[in-house]
Amino acid sequence: MKDSQLSSLLTPILAHYALELEDIDVMPAGKRRLLRVVVDGDGPEGRGPLLDDIAEATKAISAFLDTSDVVGSAAYTLEVSSRGINRPLTMERHWRRNRGRLVKADLTDGSSVTGRIGDVDEAGVTLDVEGTPRRLGYGDVAKAIVQVEFNRPAADAPDDDEELVEQDETSEEEV
Repeated sequence: MKDSQLSSLLTPILAHYALELEDIDVMPAGKRRLLRVVVDGDGPEGRGPLLDDIAEATKAISAFLDTSDVVGSAAYTLEVSSRGINRPLTMERHWRRNRGRLVKADLTDGSSVTGRIGDVDEAGVTLDVEGTPRRLGYGDVAKAIVQVEFNRPAADAPDDDEELVEQDETSEEEV
C-alpha cells in the first residue's frame, strides 16, 4: 500500500465532505496495520472541520477501502482525525484557520516570538506581540505551534455587570 496511491484515491472522497488530506501514515500494529489519515478543512466558520464532517468522511473512506484492493487483504485499522493544534502551522491556510489564537514561532534566525495571529495573506502573517504588530514572512518561520490557553480572554464576551443587569431584568419580567 503506497501513500501516494492512497492519497490520490482518498482526496476526491474527502473533497466531497469539504475536507483536505493533510497526511497519511501506514504503520504496523501487531498483526494488523494502522492507517492514519489526517484531514483539515475550513468548516462552516472557517476555523476547521466539524467532527460530524470527519465522521461522515470516515464512513465513506471505510466503505471505499472495504471494496477496494488498495490496502490488500491484510487486516487494518482506520483512524481519521483532524490536524489538531499540536501540528506545526506550515501553510497559509493553517495560519488563516487559527486566526486569533496564540502561537509560538521559532524563526529561521534562531530567535522565537510568541503572539496572537492577526492578518494572514499569501506572503505572511502579522502577529500581535504584547500589543505590537510584528510581520513575519512564511520563509522566516522555521516552526510554529499553536499554544494551548486555559484562560484565554474572550474578546466579544459581555461585561459581567451587563450580564447581571440582563439577568435581573429577565427575573423582574417573569415575576
